[in-house]
Amino acid sequence: MKRLTLAIGALLATTAPALAQHYDVLIRGGTLYDGSGGPARTADVAITGDRIAAVGSIPDSATATTLIDAAGRIVAPGFIDPHSHAAPNIQTKELAAALPMLHQGITTLAINPDGGGPAELGQQIVDLKTHIPGVNVIPLIGHNAVRRAVMGDVARLATADEQAKMEGLVTAAMAAGAYGLSGGPFYIPGKYSNTAEIVELAKAAARFPGAFYISHVRDEGNYDIGVVAAVDEVITVAREAKIPGVVTHIKVLGPQVWGKSADVIATIEKARAEGLEIWADQYPYTASGSSLMTSLVPGWAQEGGAAALAKRLQDPAMRAKIRAGMVPNLERRAGAHALMIRSFAPDPSLEGKRLDEVGRIKGMDPLDAAIEMLIAGGAPTISFNMSDADVEAFMRQPWTMTSTDGGLPPFGKTSEHPRAYGAFPRKLRRYVLDKPVIPMAQAIHAATGLPAKILGVPDRGLLREGAFADVIVFDPETIRDLATYERPHAYSVGVDYVFVNGKAALAKGKPTTDRHGRVLLRPR
Repeated sequence: MKRLTLAIGALLATTAPALAQHYDVLIRGGTLYDGSGGPARTADVAITGDRIAAVGSIPDSATATTLIDAAGRIVAPGFIDPHSHAAPNIQTKELAAALPMLHQGITTLAINPDGGGPAELGQQIVDLKTHIPGVNVIPLIGHNAVRRAVMGDVARLATADEQAKMEGLVTAAMAAGAYGLSGGPFYIPGKYSNTAEIVELAKAAARFPGAFYISHVRDEGNYDIGVVAAVDEVITVAREAKIPGVVTHIKVLGPQVWGKSADVIATIEKARAEGLEIWADQYPYTASGSSLMTSLVPGWAQEGGAAALAKRLQDPAMRAKIRAGMVPNLERRAGAHALMIRSFAPDPSLEGKRLDEVGRIKGMDPLDAAIEMLIAGGAPTISFNMSDADVEAFMRQPWTMTSTDGGLPPFGKTSEHPRAYGAFPRKLRRYVLDKPVIPMAQAIHAATGLPAKILGVPDRGLLREGAFADVIVFDPETIRDLATYERPHAYSVGVDYVFVNGKAALAKGKPTTDRHGRVLLRPR
């Protein structure tokens, strides 16, 4: 009798239906790109808590608190922006939600690029944790920031004592959780450094596992050393400091160097063949964003910053000397019509106008109009200075990530480059779906798995079981950027859902009320 009872129990156990699995979120039937660069497949994605619980064919019996029918949609990891100027605004309660980023599908971004940001990260990290960003945030430590903290904006090399102090600041920031060292020797005060200074700072960062060096190169055109030599400087830093190097927002700037993308690509390929880790990121536009001072003024005259420059320009002899140096720089920027004024507080009516138009309004030569604006404090600019062929050549490279290089201004309050609102959807719409230049799998990999690998962000950038649930769902028929140079404040469309750490930040194309991002500090 006992044996019969056991047999009946075993039979019932094998025939009784198992309890249905329940998830917090279940995304069914989407076209899934997992971020690895592999081909698409139809699959389901389940989320429990802040992690991906399952990927694949999930039984019909499974239930979920939030069920999404993703048929006809693309499901991908959340996009990772390796070059964002979201700080310091993302540190504020008013702008922490980072809506321009969420509408692009961005779930993680790296701040303090181009050598910028604070020299000590403590308060920045506190601000971010206090206001809870809408996206995950990775802090970098900037070369220009530590140089300015130690030396100011002086045009000279560092002394041994100053070098040691800068290395100390880099070491402290890395210990506090910075992911890597950012550089910007095109800008002051980094402009006044030499390669040896940067190498030693990169060595300080490289003592921490997973660190990298990401740099706005010293010359993107033919201002002084030339773009190829400037890229080679990043390679030299990588080689000597034994650290991965990233050429950030890679480009060849100005008609005089159009076509040199081939030389830059060959230089990077040679370094990679040597065994060095050399990478790049890129925003998909033919116009860059800068300022009148950095675009036009000779480097020596920028010493001390905008106020010192304004004082020099009010001296007739010095003004003439600086103006003479501005003439070839304007040519490098493709002329006065290629420079658009983004904002100018003393006269807001000039916003959105080209420099040649400003000259006509003021009744003076465009360069003299620019000088008058520099005396009044300067102005941010958009510079139309790249060729489509070069943009596409860099985009095709398997070592190129996608980035925005965009800020986070109050909506409609301050002029901005449209890349802040549209870079990632623009690349998908213009260079994948409409043309195409690269396939969808490569484009998504360049925005997810690739930056996660290069930046060393654990458990993100891939759709796999156990990874953090940064997941997006977008419509390939409707995804597109709406921001233009003339009207840059326009959210992108076509991203239906964005999950950040398992929680909905965007649902049916609309932002939710809560923020779910985290400050991601370098793994110890």
